[in-house]
Amino acid sequence: MRRKEREIKDAVIIHQILSQSSVCRLAIYDEHFPYIVPMNYGYADGKLYFHCALEGRKLDLIRKNNKVGFEIEYDSEVVKGDVSCQWTTRYRSVIGTGEVEIISDDEGKKFGFDVIMKQHGKENNEYIPAVLNKALVLKVNIMSYTAKQAGDW
Repeated sequence: MRRKEREIKDAVIIHQILSQSSVCRLAIYDEHFPYIVPMNYGYADGKLYFHCALEGRKLDLIRKNNKVGFEIEYDSEVVKGDVSCQWTTRYRSVIGTGEVEIISDDEGKKFGFDVIMKQHGKENNEYIPAVLNKALVLKVNIMSYTAKQAGDW
């Protein structure tokens, strides 16, 4: 990291970013250009969980190469200044890499969906079997990450 003074090393703050944010941008390998998808997610035990349809570009690419990058930002805002050069952004973020595991069994999917729902404020979930059968869960086993912040915290 170039700006070492912005690096976050406090595990409590990193956990807050991962467990309280709502959108993760997942970068997937697609030969000539990366494919980036913003997705709602859930975080638990060092893993990211995503809802996924049974087919589509994202899933096709992950089946070819399960190594991904990700970016999560927390509570970002543009801070305006009197002149253009004084504008800045206040944020906290985590950027990392991981390997995707596709979860297709009902118990694994329910667990992943529960993690996602908890991240967004709902517990004690029920799932309709017909709907559950039309979805998969992507579990990203985080391999590495860095965390960074700018602005007053």
